Amino acid sequence: MYTTAAAKGRRGCYYIRMETAYIVVSVLQTIAVSLGVGSSTAAVTQFFVAIANGKIEEGERRIMGVVYILLRVAMGLILMTTLAQAAILYNVIALRYINPFTVGIWTIIAVLYINAILMTLHWMSSRFGPGIQAGSWYTLGITFALVPLGLTDFTYQQFFLAYAGMVILGTAIVNGIMSYQQGIK
Repeated sequence: MYTTAAAKGRRGCYYIRMETAYIVVSVLQTIAVSLGVGSSTAAVTQFFVAIANGKIEEGERRIMGVVYILLRVAMGLILMTTLAQAAILYNVIALRYINPFTVGIWTIIAVLYINAILMTLHWMSSRFGPGIQAGSWYTLGITFALVPLGLTDFTYQQFFLAYAGMVILGTAIVNGIMSYQQGIK
């Protein structure tokens, strides 16, 4: 089949536009993950401060409300940018987009959303919910930090074991701090 120079030029422009879109979306995604990890750290810290005296003061409630809004913004941006990346990459590389790294990212996003909803509805115990969120946010941050290092060639089983370890560690730390706080009252 013969292709004209104009057709080759249009295809080249298409890939340049896709690459530019991917870069912009990736930068926004990195900002959203950073916002989420930072807001999650602030939320868990404020949670400890609020429960230290057994009640949540009005000022603490207002600050926590702002932090939770930032967390929701981060989660919304992460979902939108990850969906945009999926559309771009699937359009360019098709099913090669689906690999342990991307399945791992989608797993973390699903857990973050499900756990946040369950905590909002008070269906998730405070013994597990904050630890699951903390472990999930930090796993997401670490996983994205591995990208520029080229360290994303792992199996899903390896990812899942590391993720489970982070969630267990996050839950243990959160519960350990809560137990310590109850012990010093």
